[in-house]
Amino acid sequence: MTIMTNKVLVAASALLLMAGCSSMGNMFKSDKDKELGPSPLNEIANPLAVKKLWSVSIGEGEGELGIRQKPAVENDLVFAADASNTLVAIEKSTGKVKWSVNPDKTPKTGGWKVWQKSSQPFALTGGPSVYSGLVAIGGRNGEVYAFNALDGSMLWKSMVSSSVITAPLVTFDTVVVRVNDGKIIGLDLSTGVKKWQFDRGLPSLNVRGNSSPVLGPGLIFAGYEDGTVIALRQQDGQRVWEQLIAKPDGRTELERMADIDGEIQVGDRELFASSYRNSTMAIALDNGQPLWARDIGGYAGLALLSDRVVLSDNGGNVWALERGSGADLWKQSALARRHLTTPVVHGAHIVVGDREGYVHWLDAQTGDIRGRVETSGAIIGSPVVTDDGILLIQSVDGKLSAYSLVQ
Repeated sequence: MTIMTNKVLVAASALLLMAGCSSMGNMFKSDKDKELGPSPLNEIANPLAVKKLWSVSIGEGEGELGIRQKPAVENDLVFAADASNTLVAIEKSTGKVKWSVNPDKTPKTGGWKVWQKSSQPFALTGGPSVYSGLVAIGGRNGEVYAFNALDGSMLWKSMVSSSVITAPLVTFDTVVVRVNDGKIIGLDLSTGVKKWQFDRGLPSLNVRGNSSPVLGPGLIFAGYEDGTVIALRQQDGQRVWEQLIAKPDGRTELERMADIDGEIQVGDRELFASSYRNSTMAIALDNGQPLWARDIGGYAGLALLSDRVVLSDNGGNVWALERGSGADLWKQSALARRHLTTPVVHGAHIVVGDREGYVHWLDAQTGDIRGRVETSGAIIGSPVVTDDGILLIQSVDGKLSAYSLVQ
């Protein structure tokens, strides 16, 4: 895991620093963890049959930037970005590239806002999001782009106050962007013009990454570096409530890190969020009041099932907690110290990736490890499961691969 200091400074400088400091992840490891390394993988008896459907290179990848890029899906198209400069649309069933664009080299057209000058190299540091034929993505110097999902033509470009290192939220009328200086900005879906802005400060030291805003009934939810989940009114970005998931206390800034950087899950009446400071909480959607809390958490997010939530903690343990009470259902410790991604639901299984490039299938009911494949590089962005059961994995080396389970 990597960290960043002073997010309010130019984020690109931190990105460049991160690229040259691959050993910074060791700052979070105990001496025992450094000595042990990732938990060895045991052979699986009667493993699941996993079929690799296709694999596509979308560029050089994100390397050590730690921005956790992952694809987005709409209908039969998969959209993925390379950290350097490329956004691609891929046919989900075949892996064939339908179109590819480089926003940094696309000529200016009417309707764009004026480019802001920057000494930092261009990079697509946010992952893509797609809704109703519009693909939105953010960049290192505060760029936010909207593209036509069918042909890759640019619809508009806007500038925000700092880098965008997570996927925007696209709604029926607004593109909501979490900016690296702590702001959340709503841009008009048709024009890219700013409609509203929410702002708050940030701690000076935090885990590398941001959680993407998520949509609820009339509300937008976002996790912050101080361990707080905030609910904003969808129409104008006004704060409705906020709830502290984990208190950022301790003698040092490192001890006070309480970031909520992983995926937040929204149910019918409750929200689930997990903090880096070993805390997970269920919250009532209408008023933000806690329903239950557990001293389990991590830098990744949660998967939501009908009766349980599943998360991976900072030590690489995978937990299933009863959705209504937070009680333990099972714990899987065989993947310790492997820096797991946010779990996702894949049929009757839970899927996590790891920093060694392996993808693991766990039985959702028992936590038993049922299957495994090795990919081309480390996985830090969450796996994505499509409506028809295809699993998409994006490695930090720029490879996007699709898998299915053989029945």
